[in-house]
Amino acid sequence: MSSTDERRFEVLRAIVADYVSTQEPIGSKALVERHNLGVSSATIRNDMAVLEAEGYITQPHTSSGRVPTDKGYREFVDRIAEVKPLSPAERRAILEFLDTGVDLDDVLRRGVRLLAQLTRQVAVVQYPTLSASSVRHLEVVALTPARLLLVLITDSGRVDQRIVELGDVLGDEELSRLRALLGGALEGKRLADASVAVSELAEGAPESLRDAVVRTSTVLIETLVEHPEERLVLGGTANLTRNAADFPGSLRSVLEALEEQVVVLKLLAATGTPGSVTVRIGEETQVEQIRGTSVITTGYGAGGAVFGGMGVLGPTRMDYPGTIASVAAVARYIGEVLAER
Repeated sequence: MSSTDERRFEVLRAIVADYVSTQEPIGSKALVERHNLGVSSATIRNDMAVLEAEGYITQPHTSSGRVPTDKGYREFVDRIAEVKPLSPAERRAILEFLDTGVDLDDVLRRGVRLLAQLTRQVAVVQYPTLSASSVRHLEVVALTPARLLLVLITDSGRVDQRIVELGDVLGDEELSRLRALLGGALEGKRLADASVAVSELAEGAPESLRDAVVRTSTVLIETLVEHPEERLVLGGTANLTRNAADFPGSLRSVLEALEEQVVVLKLLAATGTPGSVTVRIGEETQVEQIRGTSVITTGYGAGGAVFGGMGVLGPTRMDYPGTIASVAAVARYIGEVLAER
């Protein structure tokens, strides 16, 4: 890249930084006063004219300064050399806050609340997808001789409890054999494989246990099925209303998209591996309702496995380096906390 191109990118970087900070169109005089760009005001005006001609900035009103376009934000994001890391104190505070969550639901709610506070945007996290989870443990508890409690725990920390009504009573020995059968079929398997294994259990079960196996298998198979309507936790929606003018279309359409959740689930479903952050700016979201927003997402998980997606949604005028760092950090620590449970 030539020195002229590099200088023009520095002008673009300065426009992005100032516009995110002030929400006011930026003129050449302001750039000279606020940034040590090492060139004259006339040179900066010329660079701004080139950046405008190439579609990186635009003039919202006659005789006003310039603001970044989606293309300008994309160039800025693509050339972020390094994301400012959180301080040790910030990282410790995040981990301690998440680690005190009592269960999966609490950890995810805390993560969303924390991310919304850190970024001042809408934060969203997807419940661990069952298709990506494995069964860590199945606990079978006799509530009465004819009623069982099944507690299914996945490697992502998800806990499902189900009651099974038996047709007959089970003694301690029969209960122990049933527990061994179910555990052997489920534990350590991906949920899809576990569902198949459980469905085949009745065929080889002892006659004395066959009815109990059929009843428990039926309940377990239903438990292993994905429930999309339960898969999102949302927080910080009120943050959008602080700067309604940031949305060129209708803020209402953005709020409706968040409420429907389908749009957000689709964006989160495309998240990559933990630690890899994706930034979609404006029309890159490919969703008409939220075309005036930017969406920053990543996956969370442990041991190379992705449990689900999480991220933030806000106006295109956002602090991209800070938001990317916050999304990556919270996702990392949610994965660590869930993996230790």
